[in-house]
Amino acid sequence: MKNPYEVLGVAPTASAAEMQSAYRKLAKKLHPDLNPGDKTAEEKFKEVAGAYDLLGDAEKRKRFDSGEIDASGAERPQHQYYRDFAGADQGHPYADTAGFADFMDADDAFAELLRRGQRGRANRRGQDMQFRLPIDFVESIVGANKRLTLPDGGTLDVKIPPGLVDGQVLRLKGKGAPGAGKGGAGDALIEVEVLPDRRFTREGDDISLELPISLSEAVLGGRIRVPTPTGDVTMSVPKGSNTGTTLRLKGKGAPHRGGGQGDQFVRLKVVLPKSPDPELEAFVTNWSAGKDFNPREDRTS
Repeated sequence: MKNPYEVLGVAPTASAAEMQSAYRKLAKKLHPDLNPGDKTAEEKFKEVAGAYDLLGDAEKRKRFDSGEIDASGAERPQHQYYRDFAGADQGHPYADTAGFADFMDADDAFAELLRRGQRGRANRRGQDMQFRLPIDFVESIVGANKRLTLPDGGTLDVKIPPGLVDGQVLRLKGKGAPGAGKGGAGDALIEVEVLPDRRFTREGDDISLELPISLSEAVLGGRIRVPTPTGDVTMSVPKGSNTGTTLRLKGKGAPHRGGGQGDQFVRLKVVLPKSPDPELEAFVTNWSAGKDFNPREDRTS
């Protein structure tokens, strides 16, 4: 245990007023309510409050100076019980107001801050809890109801809103860790992971899809079935379509934040039969116009 005089930065001959002044100065600098999230400041404040709890009490100070008790307030002849004394309330001065009770008058603004801090700790809100939830791409576009299994075996029902993006965090109020006293429970923060889809990609609120078509559909045109997040639809392929031709399905994308929907863009890809087709080969061999067509003409220098 550190010497309480050294902790407060005063000499052993310091008066009670000097002791109180030193403590107030350090407490205002280190109090956890003035340094939220600073664990180092909190630990130092505990030391300062413990030192003043000992030296600010005339009887305790007298017994410490005479060697009857140590810096923790434990009786020196009873070293074997040190852990018991260290674990008692007096070993955690941050948990009570004994250390600063003598200057907590009604007109002291700092004392009121300490009182509010103590009440806040007695009714502390529970901690927020963070989870990660994978969902399918289609669910991110149209929405879904999911059930998340927690590490303790419990579950959380999560409503996925339409149009959600990868990495977006959903907040479920009151579904986190329980609070203390009258403090309510914390929130559950659900980070959503949108899984890749082999068919769709997303750019903003629009989605795109590469769709194979046959040679006859490309040359002659026709109506084909196209997958969308809300189910298949029928789309017309114009005559003379080519690989790279892009068609639009209006309103089949993700919802806009202000209302309305994005679009789905369908990029066509002409695919020949996997096995050789003698009839097709004979046609191309005798197709006179094909011999004069050079698709790379605009790429030559």
